[in-house]
Amino acid sequence: MPHALAQPATGHRPRWWTELPLIAVVYALYSAGRLLVRGDVTTAVDHGLAILRLEQALHLNAEHPLNRLFTTTPALGIPADFAYASLHYAVTPAVLIWMFRRRSALYRSARIWLMNSTLLGLVGFSLMPTCPPRLLDASHGFVDTMAQYSAYGWWGAGASAPRGLSGMTNQYAAMPSLHVGWSLWCGILLWRHGRHPLVRVAGIAYPLLTTLIVMGTANHYFLDAVAGAAVMGAGALLVKPVTRWADGAKAWGAARATGPAAVLFTGGTGSGSADGAGDGAAEGSEGGRQRPAPGAVSAATPPNVSTGCETSPGERIPGQRTTSADPPGTALDGTSAGDAGPAATSDDAPAAAR
Repeated sequence: MPHALAQPATGHRPRWWTELPLIAVVYALYSAGRLLVRGDVTTAVDHGLAILRLEQALHLNAEHPLNRLFTTTPALGIPADFAYASLHYAVTPAVLIWMFRRRSALYRSARIWLMNSTLLGLVGFSLMPTCPPRLLDASHGFVDTMAQYSAYGWWGAGASAPRGLSGMTNQYAAMPSLHVGWSLWCGILLWRHGRHPLVRVAGIAYPLLTTLIVMGTANHYFLDAVAGAAVMGAGALLVKPVTRWADGAKAWGAARATGPAAVLFTGGTGSGSADGAGDGAAEGSEGGRQRPAPGAVSAATPPNVSTGCETSPGERIPGQRTTSADPPGTALDGTSAGDAGPAATSDDAPAAAR
């Protein structure tokens, strides 16, 4: 997954007033999608039991001992419920803001990675609705710690949803666990880009602690956590193609947008000046030759200062002086007075020469 953040800088710092609405829209679509993909409860229960049986066959059933520990030890169960209900809402945006402010060159790749994985998780919810352990029949040995300790927090019977709002969430979206997936995203970024040792330690501890919490509170199976990590890996692999697609869509929109809408694609970089310069250069060159600008004087062709008035060979302009090197009676063109005899006696010659 490190290559997910190997994208080069985009050339300008991301703008918060464009990033914030984008993230809000994606999260709203994700939340609405969770509600729309609510499947049949019987199917969700069957999927949950199938996962539980597979874990027992593989001797991976760590949910039961953790759940008993959290249920019998309020000092562990209550903080775990608070962490499950709140940390993913606080830590994930905090790490995203930290990347925006401190690692702006890598922020875009990190944001695309998070969005890819979140949307892939939504696909998982729709294809495999899964009943979490806490909603299975009590005969399976799980206790809903969030219901047990609900008097200490704002949540009710609907997991992390506030009391009375359990109908606004999909409680059967357990596979994959995006609690684990998002915490893994945070942990990798903190480990790779944190400078203080405590930040890097937090990058390791946070996803591990989240995995224990989601199982101990009976909100997820261990395989849900594994699927959450797999979703993050798939999201990382899609960063480069999604980035290329987004850049292509932006270029397509910039080529067709005009007026104020062009700012959404060009970022207000004043592309009109560059276009004008390019048009001027194209108009100034014809057939591969550069045409001089109006009023410019070519160095190869001397300027015509006579304005159409020309003298005959050997004719002197009235008042014209000869150079000191020429003998008397020699014009500037090198002809002597004797050579200019016919010209001097012609009707066209000046009166001073006749």
